[in-house]
Amino acid sequence: MNVDVRDERFREVVGVDVKMERLATDFAFTEGPIWHHLERHLTFSDIPGDHMRRWTPGGSIETFRKPSNMANGNAYDRVARIVTCEHATSRVTRAMPDGEIKVLASHYKGKELNSPNDVVIKADGRIFFTDPAYGRQEYYGVSRSQDIDFQGVYRVEDDGSKLTLLVDDFCQPNGLCFNQHESRMYINDTERKHIRVFDVRGDGSLSGGDIWAEVVGEGAGAPDGLKIDIEGNIYCAGPGGIHVFGADAICLGVIKVPEAAANFTWGGDDMMSIFITASSSLYRCRSRTAGLTLF
Repeated sequence: MNVDVRDERFREVVGVDVKMERLATDFAFTEGPIWHHLERHLTFSDIPGDHMRRWTPGGSIETFRKPSNMANGNAYDRVARIVTCEHATSRVTRAMPDGEIKVLASHYKGKELNSPNDVVIKADGRIFFTDPAYGRQEYYGVSRSQDIDFQGVYRVEDDGSKLTLLVDDFCQPNGLCFNQHESRMYINDTERKHIRVFDVRGDGSLSGGDIWAEVVGEGAGAPDGLKIDIEGNIYCAGPGGIHVFGADAICLGVIKVPEAAANFTWGGDDMMSIFITASSSLYRCRSRTAGLTLF
């Protein structure tokens, strides 16, 4: 069975007959999947391969960008431009319609960021991202020492005009997402194996930060990509696959993945297909609950 049911609600949220389909393989380490619900394609990163690719429902895969500066997490802004976290350059960038790559964030107080990892965009256009140190390691990035002595979470204005440090007490912050009303933000810490929750103030600052849930289980993987579905359930890549939590922080179960799952997103015509980037492959499975469109 491809699921680990821990709470009966999992049957209604995900189902128990989950079929895992491998769409493509032979990549180095896949990450950052995003679905374009109008043009119907999936863009994803291969970090060590220095390559961003695009998959279409017919099964074709084309190059979107190469080199990609070892791109990791991606997100669509509110007008469907791709915002990307780059490991090799320690930057957050936006792909403009004319092909220009605009730098939105690269330094904090004159010091180079560590290696922006994952990114989400608020309805007002503000961009939130995590900045662990993984992109300064061999294979997943370019080996080099840190300029900044902490691993933070940041907000940058839509035009890249102002970079603000929001939280600096994570070990290695990674996946992040808002709740449906954007009044709360969930951020996981890969090394500490938990998810924290923050209140989002009107000015875009964060408060709180209590531990919301532990991400535990058997199998390869650690807290990584983090998303929310239309019903308010929180999904987190973790040991063995994708961990699904109710809004009450109880783990409902795990969607088991054949390889260590790094990230995922919803897509398809009904937004009920889950596309999973897992190590060397891209997978797809079906769920009973839809995800949110990104723009």
